[in-house]
Amino acid sequence: MSHKTWGGRFKEQTDQALERFNASISFDRRLYAQDIEGSMAHCRMLAKQGILTKAEASKILQALAEIRKEMDQGVFDETYEDIHTLVEKALVDRVGPVGEKLHTARSRNDQVALDERLYVRDAIGRVDGLIRDMQKALVGLAEKNSDVIMPGYTHLQRAQPVLLSHHFLAYYEMLKRDRQRFGESLKRVNVLPLGSAALAGSTFDLDREMVAGELGFDAISENSMDAVSDRDFVLDVLSASSVLMMHLSRLSEELVIWATKEFDFVFLPDAFCTGSSIMPQKKNPDLMELVRAKTGRVYGHLVGFLTTMKGLPLSYNKDMQEDKEPLFDTVDTVEQSLIVMTRLLKEMSFNKERMREAVDQGYLVATDLADYLVRKGVTFRQAHEVVGKMVLYALGYKKELRQLTLKEMKGFCKPIEKDVYGWLDPLSCIDRRNLPGGTGSATVKRAISKARKEIGSK
Repeated sequence: MSHKTWGGRFKEQTDQALERFNASISFDRRLYAQDIEGSMAHCRMLAKQGILTKAEASKILQALAEIRKEMDQGVFDETYEDIHTLVEKALVDRVGPVGEKLHTARSRNDQVALDERLYVRDAIGRVDGLIRDMQKALVGLAEKNSDVIMPGYTHLQRAQPVLLSHHFLAYYEMLKRDRQRFGESLKRVNVLPLGSAALAGSTFDLDREMVAGELGFDAISENSMDAVSDRDFVLDVLSASSVLMMHLSRLSEELVIWATKEFDFVFLPDAFCTGSSIMPQKKNPDLMELVRAKTGRVYGHLVGFLTTMKGLPLSYNKDMQEDKEPLFDTVDTVEQSLIVMTRLLKEMSFNKERMREAVDQGYLVATDLADYLVRKGVTFRQAHEVVGKMVLYALGYKKELRQLTLKEMKGFCKPIEKDVYGWLDPLSCIDRRNLPGGTGSATVKRAISKARKEIGSK
């Protein structure tokens, strides 16, 4: 049974179709660094406990370091079943039978759980850094465009005037929650499963705390059966990634809309767009469209793996091999999406004049007019109805509210005075909202300053 670490029980060769179907080396080779790192920590612990001699451990550690260097250069033999088998056989080829001692008190079950936790921990660190980079880009946009007014929307209908900065800081807040979600999942990731063996633990006197310390884990697993069959930490990352991609997709959708001639709010750099093979005039926002599409792809990985796990009895089952491809693809997709979106945010600019025109059309100051009437002693429900009738009247004459005469307005509500026109200026509408969380200029300026402190950016 060549290449098989479990061949003693079998007298027949495995079917070639099963060999191909069962093998994971084509994708779990990505775990080689984690597999070797975990093996080295396990080796040092075995030596400390007297299970390996110091000489044996030194020989194994040197060989593992050499294997790591070769694999760093892309040297892999994909005829083996998985990365664990490949590393072990490469070790035995170098040091002989002593290499076979490394697997003492260890199973591929707790070994792969360890490898994946190490990989996920590293991935969370990278993703966190990329989210932070995008937050910086958003804050930079907010600061650069602090005087730009635009329509705020509900139901994709013009609603009230807001600052463009306030709009982008909304995405900053979304990304802040994303970082929190990944950070919270890291606590559950950073638990050492090694020492659980196949499912029942080991008969050897292992120092699990030593291994946890060497590998930077905060805790050791409390139940060996749970440790080898737990993939909640993978689902945590798939879930956090799905929410993050949803946020990126929402931003992408807005930029796609804003880039249309109908809106004409944003100028997208040529470097982040593509053209048409038949229509020479086209400039297509492919980057944002791909981010939208890849969001569905990440959702699919989450739902797919939830479905895989839902019916598995304790403890380890081969079904769990199906966690790696969705995990790797999700991490790749998230990283790539964050990188390109961040670069786009740093390069794009806005049609400020068009945004201001949009603010001046569509009765965006209606809520402020209702608030004005409340200050004149009218109940809000009455004020709402009065302003609604004024809007209907203005629509009939193709006027904005500010274009109505005082006489026309008093015909709807006698308490209206000349000071009403100060309430119908969009910039005044914005600056009246300087309460915490509002779109007022002073509040947004404070929010930008706070955001810069949070992300450590001057």
